[in-house]
Amino acid sequence: MGNKTLHFILASASPRRTLLLTQIGVVHDIIPAHVDENSNLPQEPGAQVTALAEKKALFVAGAHPDAVVLGADTVVFHQGEILGKPSNTEEACRMVERLAGSEHEVYTGIALAGPRGRTVESSYEVTRVRFRPLDRKHIELYVATGEPLDKAGAYGIQGYGSTLVESVDGCYFNVMGLPISRLIGMLAARGIDYPFGPLTLK
Repeated sequence: MGNKTLHFILASASPRRTLLLTQIGVVHDIIPAHVDENSNLPQEPGAQVTALAEKKALFVAGAHPDAVVLGADTVVFHQGEILGKPSNTEEACRMVERLAGSEHEVYTGIALAGPRGRTVESSYEVTRVRFRPLDRKHIELYVATGEPLDKAGAYGIQGYGSTLVESVDGCYFNVMGLPISRLIGMLAARGIDYPFGPLTLK
């Protein structure tokens, strides 16, 4: 008798996260979590992203008790301040201008909930990213692509935003929104096999 195949759900609408899961063969469904992301949150970035990741995973797991649910949240931390997604193009320009010529940290929290009421488990990854110096014209042209508007810190490293980055210290995939190595380790610790396809319970 073989191992039991698990229903795996990504509780996020992020196209980058589902792309990464698909690229490594993880069969999954997408059910975004609709939770309040702005109130009663810790101010420390690692605690904040793990709290939100747990909140998202538990929200979806409540309606899908037989599934393993992955919640995730990403923020940029620069000079003591958390930068989330910009609300408009001008705010996006200000964020990129602020990050230009300096180093910031990207925090991604991930949480696994289920199946059947198993305790939620979470962790987070930190990656240091340095932007090269940028002039206003480059920043405005970048923001005009529309790429920054749904991303923490107003940039996406895998797209046009790669032209902003001078160096990366740590997990590149974390900057995209899903630290793959940490996820695989958490699945293994939860007794879940990752055989380059549907996840199975050991």
